[in-house]
Amino acid sequence: MHVKQDNLRGAANILSDGGLRPLAAMFGADETKRGGGLAIYCLFYDADTRDIKTLKATFEDEKNLSYQCLSNLMPAATWYERELHDMFGFMPEGHPDLRPLVLHESFPFEFHPLRKKYAKDFQIRGQRDFEMMTSQGEGLYEVPVGPIHAGIIEPGHFRFSQAGEAMLQLDAKLFFTHRGIEKAVEGLTVDQALPIIERICGACSVSNTLSFCQAVEKLSEAEVPRRAWLIRTLAQEMERLYNHVGDTGNVCAGVGFSPIISMGARLKEYLQQLNESFTGNRFLRGLIVPGGVTMDVDNLLLDEIKDVLREVEATYKDMVHIMWEQANFLNRIQTTGKIKNKTAFDLAMVGVGARASGMTRDARKDIGYGIYDDFEFDVITEQSGDVEARIKVRIGEVYESIKIIKQVMRELRHNTSSELKVDLGELKTLEGSWGITESPRGDNLHWLMLDEECKIDRLFVRSASYPNWPALTVAVQGDIIPDFPLINKSFELCYACIDR
Repeated sequence: MHVKQDNLRGAANILSDGGLRPLAAMFGADETKRGGGLAIYCLFYDADTRDIKTLKATFEDEKNLSYQCLSNLMPAATWYERELHDMFGFMPEGHPDLRPLVLHESFPFEFHPLRKKYAKDFQIRGQRDFEMMTSQGEGLYEVPVGPIHAGIIEPGHFRFSQAGEAMLQLDAKLFFTHRGIEKAVEGLTVDQALPIIERICGACSVSNTLSFCQAVEKLSEAEVPRRAWLIRTLAQEMERLYNHVGDTGNVCAGVGFSPIISMGARLKEYLQQLNESFTGNRFLRGLIVPGGVTMDVDNLLLDEIKDVLREVEATYKDMVHIMWEQANFLNRIQTTGKIKNKTAFDLAMVGVGARASGMTRDARKDIGYGIYDDFEFDVITEQSGDVEARIKVRIGEVYESIKIIKQVMRELRHNTSSELKVDLGELKTLEGSWGITESPRGDNLHWLMLDEECKIDRLFVRSASYPNWPALTVAVQGDIIPDFPLINKSFELCYACIDR
């Protein structure tokens, strides 16, 4: 659907079916060089057609970029509209919180870096204020945490409003290390951009690369070989597996449950060593390319995968048993950090965080990308929406990933094809395309448009962490501040994914 700026809100209401179709992404594009002005794109999930619906609103006058905001219609749009204001200068009228999201104090006003008129290597400094949102009243006080943390993690600042130990409100200031990747890939060929895409996030290399490659492949008439999709699916599930196993241990770090932390780290190490045997890289880089994959798997590697999975599965079951035998641990995770089903829906949450609150969203089932329709697996859900539910979902997904990997390996042993990659030929230009994968944290979405020279005109990346970060500020309300590390870890949100 293509509309003018004044009709954006009404069209979004129609295309979302009155809010029944969740918002998948919302982003801007500068199409002024082609005479198209600036544009806002809204993408909506459509599980009925297993597709994503696209809405485009055109703003012909760059001096008039105001529109009726969508945030009070669909809360999931709040962050997107703040970023649109930062990066392009769009003005959502009636927005409840139009503080800067990406551009912090050192950026000047009226600076919008994703507009084409700004070069990639701009050197510009400014000064602006950033007001943290806090609760006021007698007996209330603030607790600042970060942006520099005690552990080796990325920077993020959290400001708690407290009444005693109870957290009344949390305001999070993120995007401290935004790398401008979407700007950096402008004007690059698909092959030139690929190594950058692989490194958006260390833990989601396969997901980012595969989403990007799908978007590229939709601009071609060629079909990726079956064996290549088998190897891609194997890598995708191995990435989900090592993340989920490690994250199970990491959650326990929030309560100092040391034996489980160590067991999770050891199993993750086994799996990452297996990744290196598979692709030569612990993060599975260098495997997936547009049109297929760069390397095959033989029966010897499949035997190694089978042996490691057998040991990991057995040890993981012991690890889970130990967790559920500890009454003190259960006391800390039950009813802690709750997200209601309606909140999860309103924020268009994805992945473990969404499924722990009763949502069944999973791109492998809802969109059915690649060859996932050919394999049997269940979407694991819980209803309570607390830390315990998120741990249970993650545990269930470990076994489902192992189930998928075993099915893929059986077919790989019998698939005699040697074709791993196809030439995509001439790609369509000036046409939007998207790719999606179910990463360890939820669905990962890339939207791509190539210019007349088949170089990247616009790449938008929406990681799974992006729609889930706002939920953290809701989940902590009413719990005590010592529970914050536990709640935070249970979502396993990524800073690098949003600092793209």
